[in-house]
Amino acid sequence: MNFEELSALRPDLAFIAHWVPKGAHVLDVGCGDGVMLHHLQSDKACSGYGIEIADDELLKSTQRGINVLQHDMEKGLSLFGDNSFDTVLCLSSLQMMKHVESLLRDIVRVGSEAIVSFPNFAYWPHRVALARGRMPVSKLLPYEWYDTPNVRCATIFDFEELAAECGLEVLERVALADGKPVSFLPNLRGSLAVFRLRKKTHAL
Repeated sequence: MNFEELSALRPDLAFIAHWVPKGAHVLDVGCGDGVMLHHLQSDKACSGYGIEIADDELLKSTQRGINVLQHDMEKGLSLFGDNSFDTVLCLSSLQMMKHVESLLRDIVRVGSEAIVSFPNFAYWPHRVALARGRMPVSKLLPYEWYDTPNVRCATIFDFEELAAECGLEVLERVALADGKPVSFLPNLRGSLAVFRLRKKTHAL
């Protein structure tokens, strides 16, 4: 899948793909249908694996020619050693996890860098819904409160605090709306938060 095809299908993934170096060894945690890894392999000569638990998504990834492992992310990434990958992706999956902090620590353990994205709960339509006394339903939060797979809600500021608590360095932070960066009032106007992270290096 080339960049133009990815941009048309998933503009958010097309933006994030720029942060992955050519030829990188990549782990995609919660890879879904494998479209991101397929693009990285075919267009950027990357290698790597996807992790997915859902049978239907696993099949789609396999049909795209992705090396994918069926694994419950809640059980951690102990099957991989430290710094096994150049980049670990966790895109729109972290909010579905019960144990966010431990998974985040594991992600930066197995990868030199990590790219994490999640729906920004502080996005203005979400605030309007809450002001009306309703749980938000949007393009990135399409489920009703009673059937959502999302068990965590976070804002850009919330995640920054968590990253600091986990001893992580934020290399880049972007809020996206319809796949395009938002610079003015990003925590209000951005629907998707994207962070590029690594473990902090301590000077001797």
